[in-house]
Amino acid sequence: MIATDADVDGMHIRLLLLTFFLQFFPDLVRDGHLYIFDTPLFRVRDKKQTFYCYTNKERLDAIAALRGKAEITRFKGLGEISPGEFGAFIGDDIRLEQVQLHEDTNIEAILEYYMGKNTPERQDFIIENLKIEIDELSDEEKEEQVILEEEVAEV
Repeated sequence: MIATDADVDGMHIRLLLLTFFLQFFPDLVRDGHLYIFDTPLFRVRDKKQTFYCYTNKERLDAIAALRGKAEITRFKGLGEISPGEFGAFIGDDIRLEQVQLHEDTNIEAILEYYMGKNTPERQDFIIENLKIEIDELSDEEKEEQVILEEEVAEV
């Protein structure tokens, strides 16, 4: 199971670990034994309920569900999550994605593409497939977003 922070740096680490397993343990991957552990970006809570949110949409839904002043925490990494809290999202609601390969997948070609010297080709692919998540926010939510972004910028 690969568990990384849910930010850009975590995604880079995830890619490096995936290529490691593909290069040195391809049968482990082909046999379906490698998983990605999805970690939450936000905790939204009040005195009665806590929601762990993996996307901005889930965060907004949780705020709406609480119908009051919600406390919102943006997790900057796995190290910020207490052991007791960690147990809350590794139980029945755990989010795991199995890394799957088709039988005819050419692992060498995948490794060459992601880790080879084809930087312009890879850059073009990223630019063409980049997805930006845009939320429709209320004025209050925009203020919260600005505060969150300022907190992240301080780190």
